[in-house]
Amino acid sequence: MTKKKTDKPTIPRFRSEAQEAAWWDANPDFLVEQFELAAKQGKLQRGLPKSTSVIIRIPVLDLQTAQRLAERKGLPYQTYMKMLLHQALERERVAG
Repeated sequence: MTKKKTDKPTIPRFRSEAQEAAWWDANPDFLVEQFELAAKQGKLQRGLPKSTSVIIRIPVLDLQTAQRLAERKGLPYQTYMKMLLHQALERERVAG
């Protein structure tokens, strides 16, 4: 007799990292199933997304601020600036 799955879990909203860790521990096959589904649908992407070099002019004070904030976070400033740009663009995209 084959075992029938009754409920397919969905990822809930978590109130803490501990709650999230407990959920993943309780649902170890979920990620594997999602990965296999994405593979079947051809949605897996190999490697990192492509990027290109861009030259922009920014005010010196903005650059210095970015460098200082990045250093506090232990990040290279260009990585930090790229992260900030990505977050701002995503907010604007979602806002429509």
